[in-house]
Amino acid sequence: MNPTHYITSDVISIEEINQIVYEGKEIALSEEAKLNIEKCRAYLDAKMLKNETPIYGINTGFGSLYNVTISNENLTKLQENLVMSHACGTGDEVPQEIVKLMLLLKIQSLSYGNSGVQLVTVERLVDFYNNDVLPVVYTQGSLGASGDLAPLAHLSLPLLGEGEVYYEGFRQPAQKVLDKMGWKPIVLQSKEGLALLNGTQFMSAYGVYSLLKVSRLTYMADVIGAISLEGFDGRIEPFNELIHLVRPHKGQINTAKRFQELLEGSQIIAQPKKHVQDPYSFRCIPQVHGASKDAIDYAKKVFRTEINSVTDNPNIFIESDMIISGGNFHGQPLALALDFLGIAVAELGSISERRTYQLISGLRELPAFLVSNPGLNSGFMIPQYTAASIVSQNKQLATPASIDSIVSSNGQEDHVSMGANAATKALKIVENLERILAIELMNASQAIEFRRPLKSSDFIEMFLKAYREEVPLVTEDRILHYDIEKSIAFLNSFQIDDME
Repeated sequence: MNPTHYITSDVISIEEINQIVYEGKEIALSEEAKLNIEKCRAYLDAKMLKNETPIYGINTGFGSLYNVTISNENLTKLQENLVMSHACGTGDEVPQEIVKLMLLLKIQSLSYGNSGVQLVTVERLVDFYNNDVLPVVYTQGSLGASGDLAPLAHLSLPLLGEGEVYYEGFRQPAQKVLDKMGWKPIVLQSKEGLALLNGTQFMSAYGVYSLLKVSRLTYMADVIGAISLEGFDGRIEPFNELIHLVRPHKGQINTAKRFQELLEGSQIIAQPKKHVQDPYSFRCIPQVHGASKDAIDYAKKVFRTEINSVTDNPNIFIESDMIISGGNFHGQPLALALDFLGIAVAELGSISERRTYQLISGLRELPAFLVSNPGLNSGFMIPQYTAASIVSQNKQLATPASIDSIVSSNGQEDHVSMGANAATKALKIVENLERILAIELMNASQAIEFRRPLKSSDFIEMFLKAYREEVPLVTEDRILHYDIEKSIAFLNSFQIDDME
């Protein structure tokens, strides 16, 4: 039986979410969460019995149709129509891991008791999560304001027995799975459709997923950068803490410290050097890697706040006896953070490719393209092309989405964040970084062999030994596509005890 994580009002961190997902925990609503949800729903029901004035999204139309009043007998139909009419996503399918995160984050947001949903609705979302009933959601359709409307509509359709889901490895109609599980479709009450669709869980799930991958990749960027430094016969002086203490950016200091630790005891780094300085891609690793890490830390802070927030509209405040229409669904904080994340990650890839280029250039007593008998063998000539191509794509993808806005809903929604586009772009940049680093590792591990019989540090020698079990040394030309794929798999599988 899987351990259970209880949804409460306690602050949940990105690291805790990773633990929930990695350990395969089931989730359940705490008694506190259940009480908050039921109290809010009871308040809203009582309010609607005596209310005669329009309340946005509860007894009115949506967007520019806010001035159309809906009669009480049509409130359920209003919410069902909302979900179905907004399910107009297209493009690629959202990866199932991210869909599961969307469910978790939507449950968290609805549990605070400011959204007016039924308990049965949230419990059904919990059932979806625990049983891996994962709605089919599409990547395109959200403006990142008014919430992630189209993606969240697709996430919500199966509650009504509509749309499609993945279950037991198959894509199938949601109603078929509901019948199999003995679940009746949810009858939405006033405001519920809006609570489900208004929210930032598409952007948030992509952001959390990307940040979890990035945490690993920033560590790997340092390790692989250290191997490249050894292969290039680089100098240790640029990593001296005295340099960084007089310009004390956190990421810069931590990166320099890590390199000192990674290279401790290395014979290669300790040998006398013929050159006075290294190129920037080696010498400025603390400054460049460090700046990216600081930007990533900023993004983590933004997403930590977001995943512990109420992001639908309007919001219900029982103690103040108020239902207030505002804009917590607007994704601007996330859009900016996602764009910053994308830029930071793209730069890690950019400097990685430059190190690869230096390694194959026939400098520092290394053979051209890191292979014996160059000419007959092309060696590592073309992997650098591949890395350069990916780096170029990342530069294009890193163009901020958040600086764009297109008016929607007849001018009522006249400024949007485009945070959903920032989210999907950021993940693509992260996945590209993984490939760029894999190519640098191929080159760096090859270059270091030309420094033998000198050895690197114990850690790096252990790391290289594990890598060589997956990707042998290149002695003559072979199909390097397979080496790239095996290198990517190695980066994903290598056990890291401490990434701090």
